[in-house]
Amino acid sequence: MTGGDVRRIDAPRVLVTGAALADGRGPDLRRGVSMLVEGSRVAGIWDAADVPDVGEVEHIDASGATLVPGMVDSHSHVTMQGGAQWIARGADPTGTLLSVAEENGDLLVRAGVRWARDVGAPRRDGKALSLRVRQSWAGRANRPYLRVAGTWLIAPGALPSGLGVECADGDSLLAAVLGQLDDGTDLVKLYLDGPDRTIAPFTVDEVRAVVEAVHARGARVAAHASQTAGARVGAGAGVDSIEHGFRLDADICAAMAAGGTTLVTTLAVLYSWQTFIRTSTVDKFVADDFPERLGEILEAANHSVQLARTAGVAIAGGSDFGGGSLRANQLAWEAQALVRAGLAPWEALAAVTWRGGELFGDPYAGRLEVGGPAHFALVHGDPLDDPDALWRVWLVR
Repeated sequence: MTGGDVRRIDAPRVLVTGAALADGRGPDLRRGVSMLVEGSRVAGIWDAADVPDVGEVEHIDASGATLVPGMVDSHSHVTMQGGAQWIARGADPTGTLLSVAEENGDLLVRAGVRWARDVGAPRRDGKALSLRVRQSWAGRANRPYLRVAGTWLIAPGALPSGLGVECADGDSLLAAVLGQLDDGTDLVKLYLDGPDRTIAPFTVDEVRAVVEAVHARGARVAAHASQTAGARVGAGAGVDSIEHGFRLDADICAAMAAGGTTLVTTLAVLYSWQTFIRTSTVDKFVADDFPERLGEILEAANHSVQLARTAGVAIAGGSDFGGGSLRANQLAWEAQALVRAGLAPWEALAAVTWRGGELFGDPYAGRLEVGGPAHFALVHGDPLDDPDALWRVWLVR
């Protein structure tokens, strides 16, 4: 269950007892664990026989449940609502988009997601709305930590008019990138799929110039690349992450591994499209040839994940909610999809916890350790055996 029926615990001193612990660092479940929370930090983690006298606390008997670190959604769009008309919703009024962001923030926390990378938001008054949301959520215990990329930086015609910042060449791309950083973004989002999906809209040299300029400012570069051409340019230029990566090959994956480029998967988006074939009336999804085309994309995307894993590429999971078809409390779907693509369940959990934390740039994100922030979920089941357990959230902090 993920929603208003999930229990949130905010007491200043809490002792969780009798839990199992799944941290995504390996395949083994640690059972009989107790954890003490003091204020906003983890004060102790012990096996059952080692728990000291901790005095007056709120006691949570977690017998039969599993502790999971607060999760990291590495690809999200907090100001948008998702669904089968996700692109059209980007044109909604400003007030609607900001209200949606607040709803999404609540859904994220109740689903156990405590960190999120927003990799594209509509602009109002010349600036991305995600910047407003990041400021509004700062310091709020009931909202996730955000890293924001501002607005999509695109070739002319790559997205519907008004949704991104159009850049005709490498010089205008670099200027737009620096403008996003001047606005206060934590990273920038390059859209490396062009109007012609077989041709990348920018060259390796143009993107490498962006990477060097962004890194000099202490920020990171995320590159949307659902097609091979854009992924090849992004990997060759050394971007920090390739988002989606539905059509990678062995050479691209080798370049990603050598350059430290993370693959941010969004496989669950494709599985959500499968459901739209039955549930929506949108032309794209009810077209006669769509099931066959979608099946081919899914096969290529799953194969890309396998190639990346074999090459040693770091894999982080994202839901793409809002700017894609999923909703804000559905990151567990991506963990399931990664297992279907061939990852072990512990690797899928890693992708939505500490692997995402590394990309987020916070040493505590997606980890549960003494001295770190006390962000966790209690779920029913063992996510190291059954990724479906991540849907069964009972309690969050």
